[in-house]
Amino acid sequence: MTGRPPVTDLATWQKARDELLVREKAHTREGDAIAAERRKLPMVEFDGTVEVVGAGGPVPFVELFQGRDELVVYKHMWWDGAPHQGQCEGCTHIPWHFPDAAYLNARGVSFAMVTTGAWDEVSAFVEFMGYKQPWYSVRGAEEPVGGEMGYLTSYLRDGDRTFLTYSTTGRGTERVNGSLGLLDMTVHGRGEAWEQHPEGWPEARPAGWFWRTNADGRSSWGEDSRPVPQWTRPGAAPVTTLGRQGHCH
Repeated sequence: MTGRPPVTDLATWQKARDELLVREKAHTREGDAIAAERRKLPMVEFDGTVEVVGAGGPVPFVELFQGRDELVVYKHMWWDGAPHQGQCEGCTHIPWHFPDAAYLNARGVSFAMVTTGAWDEVSAFVEFMGYKQPWYSVRGAEEPVGGEMGYLTSYLRDGDRTFLTYSTTGRGTERVNGSLGLLDMTVHGRGEAWEQHPEGWPEARPAGWFWRTNADGRSSWGEDSRPVPQWTRPGAAPVTTLGRQGHCH
């Protein structure tokens, strides 16, 4: 059979599985060691009174902590003036996979989404997507409140003082995306070209090939496509344009 691992008996499978487990355990322990170093990074103090705009209007950034000592924020890229289907397909991965922060809240950590989009556009998008997490516009705010988008960023509060503690982008944001972790457990993986694929496996595609689909459910980066979760939303009709102008920021 092509595109599949060899077939064997259970005992042979278990032996190979046990051998791989040794490497998996080492990988986990190294991840724990890296996390320990991450917790020791120096902090940067910044002005937590900088105003951002949310559903209740302008508020100081420190209110995103919701009275808790720690805060994790995802910074969502934005296309000004684009309709819902034109918004960032990669960033759509993050809020869709994290609808509730109850477990974080129980550990004294709040979670919020920020973006550089104007609030009137952002609020309509949030309502369409059905997101329950708090969203804010940080338009015009400098780092570490605003700045470049596409990052997971952590903050600490000490009374009225606020600090930047950690930030990561690219594949560093994958820790929120449970679908990718599950795909990594499957035989065909993500189906992306950067992965190691044995000969005969299905043809690999560029990273993110499954982020957008057309109305027929086929992967598409054309003007007729939407980020995949949008097709589950009420009123998500077929489209003919992404409506993107200028730069995604």
